Amino acid sequence: MNLRLLLPLSLLLIAATPPPENTAHPDLQQLAADFWKWRAEYAPFTGDDVNRMERPGGTRNWSRASMDARDRQLRAFEDRYAKIEFQGWTIPQQVDYRLIGSALSRVKYELDFNPRWKRDPNFYIEQTLTALAEALTVPGPYDQAQSREILTRIENIPSILQEGSENLKNPPAPFAEVAVQSLDGIRERLGRMAVALRPLTTLEQQTLTAAVDRAADALAKFQQQLKQRLPSLPKQTALGRDAYVWFLRNVALMPFAPEELLAMGRQEWNRAVAFETYEKNRNKDLAPLKMVDNLDKWIAENAANEEQIRKFLVNRGILSVPDWVQHYTFRVTPEYLRALGFTETDDFTSPSRLNQNCIRYLTEPSPNLGYFWRASAMDTRPICVHEGIPGHYLQLCLSWKQDDPIRRHYYDSGANEGIGFYAEEMMLQAGLFDNSPHTREIIYNFMRLRALRVEVDVKLALGEFSLDQAAKYLEENVPMDAQTARQEAIAFSTAPGQAMTYQIGKLQIMKFLAEARLKQRDQFSLRAFHDFVWKNGNVPIALQRWEYLNAGETKP
Repeated sequence: MNLRLLLPLSLLLIAATPPPENTAHPDLQQLAADFWKWRAEYAPFTGDDVNRMERPGGTRNWSRASMDARDRQLRAFEDRYAKIEFQGWTIPQQVDYRLIGSALSRVKYELDFNPRWKRDPNFYIEQTLTALAEALTVPGPYDQAQSREILTRIENIPSILQEGSENLKNPPAPFAEVAVQSLDGIRERLGRMAVALRPLTTLEQQTLTAAVDRAADALAKFQQQLKQRLPSLPKQTALGRDAYVWFLRNVALMPFAPEELLAMGRQEWNRAVAFETYEKNRNKDLAPLKMVDNLDKWIAENAANEEQIRKFLVNRGILSVPDWVQHYTFRVTPEYLRALGFTETDDFTSPSRLNQNCIRYLTEPSPNLGYFWRASAMDTRPICVHEGIPGHYLQLCLSWKQDDPIRRHYYDSGANEGIGFYAEEMMLQAGLFDNSPHTREIIYNFMRLRALRVEVDVKLALGEFSLDQAAKYLEENVPMDAQTARQEAIAFSTAPGQAMTYQIGKLQIMKFLAEARLKQRDQFSLRAFHDFVWKNGNVPIALQRWEYLNAGETKP
């Protein structure tokens, strides 16, 4: 094992004076280029949207032999990394060095510490149906190359599920139950998808139908095999303390123990509940917000609000929004995507599609909408602030276009989701929601959820919550609808370390801002600070802080 990946961050960062521009060291540039080309081919698909990446087309293989080969390839990258002599490098170069260490550690985490490919049936649903859905979030119609890739992903489903059946020796029963439930009605859903999709592709109907039928057969077989195994499967889902701490130290680069995370989350929970209570009391005599009553109005309201937010950011000197950044838009969910599901139904675009609008797909407004989209139907701005402008979409665009290619990639959610969550309260304090008191209540309720996510994440990872207990806890304490609560608990249980990133990342940014303000005093510029954070939005906050302030690593 490469011991450099396990060293404390403070031992890897050697103070130096940053150059005028951030220029990665040539040896590291080549290693990074080779690694990210490899990663684009082999990184697993997930149900998240921030970490999507442009990938080469073709079939994918999750056989044991393929996994053994990946392990050898990872060790080769680790050996190259260990041989790089970084002493004397500038601070930005050392930040790049540590970033590649984080990326290598993430692969090791996926292979060894949280090997979902060996213990989670939902992993293979992500490699099949989520992979297909992700291709379909890019709006059609689809040209010949896109159509061929869609067909390839459908045709790849039977072999991936067969490999999954061979790899899953003893998966936890709660994970298997979730996978079984998610595949209910899958044959009919795939059939509806194919009928709606075919006219937008260059595919022949017979070819598409035959591939979908084979995929449906394989998925039904996979579901039935899991059902038969359920009585004999273990109940324990917890990742365990050692693996969780390893993730925090080596992937997320967060210098906290699980108990510290719990204390931080609990303090923020108390703060959010108090502020929401004050706001509700203040607004008790005001008429409630009304839900938008049709999709056309919903789409139009978001467009108007997004334009207002962009101007607000620039006119108030909060954050730069370059003219080349396109728009965060709403669109009606196409039937083929509605039938399929299995991923976040949005398209943040990608490095090669910066000239296209970001899209969030919607279904009709109704009282039955889930937690977040019911809030959006009341006022589109809270979701736009987190997901669109100034949140994920703007951050990703700025990061994809930044000069340093090493910083264009996703490493961990701590920075990305921290920025998205930070943007919500930052815009509240800046006055964006002054004209809608009940929207301020929504922001405070979002804060309650993100604080609770820390507790749920940690306790699921350490085995102090079961999946059902976590879902019930969220449902009762946010509060939120049962379906959204269960979806959240499932995601947190299978991917430990992600749910806490919203709250912990936000707290790191706020501490970073306070330190910058005190150090720079009258020279401090909020716009300049935010421009740096957003441009480097893929870089863990501990590293951003060290580079920006030339400060040694200490706990926030």
